[in-house]
Amino acid sequence: MSVALLLITHSTIGEVLLQSAVGVLGVCPIPAAFLPAPSDCDPLCVLHQAKEMADELNEGHGVLVLTDMFGATPSNIACRLREQREIRVVAGVNLPMLIRVLNYPRLNLDELKEKALSGGRDGIMICQQKA
Repeated sequence: MSVALLLITHSTIGEVLLQSAVGVLGVCPIPAAFLPAPSDCDPLCVLHQAKEMADELNEGHGVLVLTDMFGATPSNIACRLREQREIRVVAGVNLPMLIRVLNYPRLNLDELKEKALSGGRDGIMICQQKA
């Protein structure tokens, strides 16, 4: 058993990121799903879907929810999920963050949340020419 992963993002960002990460790794080692929250969505309807998906994904070790941009509809929906027990939310998802999460399938929920944060931060850098 492991922590599950749910991506709640604008449009198909979550789907594309998950497909890309699985393509790089060759496998998805934890239960994972994505939920688009289009700009014209009904947030309450998407929240209901998110709750159902989180319940289905959770195998007893919690759900890490990754979302794209803090303060936007997808992250607001994700933050409402925190009312449920054993859910952690991290905003600012990027491919390095997602790959870091998927590389540590045996960590507990809080440890995996920290790996997501470090993966996201460590994956952002300035690319410059050497002098």
